[in-house]
Amino acid sequence: MQARRDWIAGPAGPVHGTFDVPGDKSVSHRAVMLAGIAEGVSHVRGFLEGEDTRATARIMQQLGVRMETPAPGQRIVHGVGLHGLRGSDAPLDCGNAGTGMRLLAGLLAGQAFDSTLVGDASLSRRPMRRVSDPLQQMGAVVETREGGLPPLTLRGGHSLHGIEYAPPMASAQVKSAVLLAGLYAQGETVVREVRPTRDYTERMLAAFGWPVQMEPGYVRLRGGATLQGGEVVVPGDFSSAAFPLLAAVITPGSHLRLRAVGLNPRRTGLLEVLRRMGADITVHEAREEAGETLADLEIRHAPLRGIDVPVEHVSDMIDEFPALFVAAACAEGVTRVRGAAELRVKESDRIDAMARGLRTLGVTVEETPDGADIVGQGEGRFGGGEIDSHGDHRIAMSFAVAASRSAEAVHILDCAAVDTSFPDFVAQAGQWGLDLRVRETR
Repeated sequence: MQARRDWIAGPAGPVHGTFDVPGDKSVSHRAVMLAGIAEGVSHVRGFLEGEDTRATARIMQQLGVRMETPAPGQRIVHGVGLHGLRGSDAPLDCGNAGTGMRLLAGLLAGQAFDSTLVGDASLSRRPMRRVSDPLQQMGAVVETREGGLPPLTLRGGHSLHGIEYAPPMASAQVKSAVLLAGLYAQGETVVREVRPTRDYTERMLAAFGWPVQMEPGYVRLRGGATLQGGEVVVPGDFSSAAFPLLAAVITPGSHLRLRAVGLNPRRTGLLEVLRRMGADITVHEAREEAGETLADLEIRHAPLRGIDVPVEHVSDMIDEFPALFVAAACAEGVTRVRGAAELRVKESDRIDAMARGLRTLGVTVEETPDGADIVGQGEGRFGGGEIDSHGDHRIAMSFAVAASRSAEAVHILDCAAVDTSFPDFVAQAGQWGLDLRVRETR
């Protein structure tokens, strides 16, 4: 029987110091995919050494892309060109990576060979019809399990044509799948979004030399161009930075600096919302690398107040809502979240998981179908108790930080999935000043 990894987290004092955070997971996925189908050699620096991104790198190798790892966080990718991928007789295992599966579906939809994308138990419960439907509109043949669930089988040898697509939900993964299929399609592919989402794919396509017309909520490209390999610098992952940032925001006396964090404007909704709540966060030394903005963040503790989260920021912070829920629990007054129904189909139902966990700690939370009302406790202490992370890395890390403001220990169950995005979290959390211990159980 495989051991289960739980955490014991306890009260902690202020957070101080200057730290780096792991490379951006979303950029890392895209970097090895696009480098793999580019012409020539690409050097990827800052690659996230997490289980999700390694799974994507392994799949690209399985498809015939030669890849070297001269040092942790680096990949030398020998591109095979747009039509140089080779089919694999074995399934392509995405592990827990929903981003990897959805983007790879787009990349593989126009190939000459069949491919089957599989995942772990959690990923196998996540909806894939949102990508299979538009890909089928483009002429792809995509087979799923009943209910549109993985595995995904993409049948090769079918010509794709460009479409104009308006996804019914705000999803960068859906947009990216359509755009990647559009590289192989005849004619023009256009995506018009209900709300602007993360634009990593279109920015990186442009950095690799593919002609792309883009503006917030709109992107257009034509098939038939080529990608040129080059240098790719992966910025620090804002979603990972959210946890030390949260620790500094909610803990009196804290003063923290985080280096070279990615500040893609479609990713920093949490930054804007926390500032509206009163957080003291300053941006230093902003610069651009491979089409992405990165900067240092300086965070000082300041009292927070509850707000109504503007719906226009929701899609720009969809992965950071677990951290926001904890910040809201430490604010004065009520924080209201609406328009975030997407949280119910992430690695877990994050609205339900966060609401249950915060109630265990003594916080009043009322769920709605697309959000929640969180009644903040101000500068008061949480209680302790047992929290089920539901195998969701962001739930586990959020409650590890919340425990720093508890009056007694918090036992967080099922934390192994943190390795998918932040493999050194426990060690780094100790450096920030958190009290976090691992307990293996069978």
